[in-house]
Amino acid sequence: MSGLLAGKRLLVTGVITDASIAFSVAKLAQENGAQVVLTGYGRLSLVERIAKRLPEPAPVIELDVTNPEHLAGLADKVREHVDGLDGVVHSIGFAPQSCLGGGFLDAPWEDVATALQVSTYSYKSLAMAALPLMSAGGAVVGLTFDATKAWPVYDWMGVAKAGLESASRYLALHLGKQGIRSNLVAAGPLRTIAAKSIPGFEQFEDAWTERAPLGWSLTDQEPAARACLALLSDWFPATTGEIVHVDGGYHAIGA
Repeated sequence: MSGLLAGKRLLVTGVITDASIAFSVAKLAQENGAQVVLTGYGRLSLVERIAKRLPEPAPVIELDVTNPEHLAGLADKVREHVDGLDGVVHSIGFAPQSCLGGGFLDAPWEDVATALQVSTYSYKSLAMAALPLMSAGGAVVGLTFDATKAWPVYDWMGVAKAGLESASRYLALHLGKQGIRSNLVAAGPLRTIAAKSIPGFEQFEDAWTERAPLGWSLTDQEPAARACLALLSDWFPATTGEIVHVDGGYHAIGA
């Protein structure tokens, strides 16, 4: 077996379609020597069909990150397919419609709480559920959208991503003693299912394609996926609590 992730065992969440970043991560991971286990929620049969499009069909485990029973049983379910984990990919996010598209001032707490639990707290929940399977050298990698700014129409999801970025730093602090790293990839806008659920998302698309110094493709998930693979690999052994921007350089330029 050869490749950047030769012999690695990965748990990848968030595969819904083959246009998702998580699918690209799983595909490239397999092509680089990793064993991959997927999780799905809700439309599990859809995830199972998508899993068959990978170079090697991957097993799919049902996981609702807000369900304590699912989280408590995750390690045992993963053990049915691999004997441990070297990496976990968190590609999970959700916000009710009231929290997006300009509704920041009106969204009720119940909806905001849902967005924060699914999109922010789940990063810690997933890491802790997988921890019994991990050892020194392991890595947790999540996906964010630059939360240093307030973006039009992103609203409470932007707040959730800011929380995610902070949670990753705290996870880096607390898991570092066990030799486990926590890092995030901040991808530019991509035409995924999640993006399509945000009213007015085309504002991001226009800005990026016009102004990113390296240019930006709205339909190419591979650059973000490659960054995830690099952070999961042994090539970043002393990097944790970091956010790697994969956005064509947009974050580095002035408004």
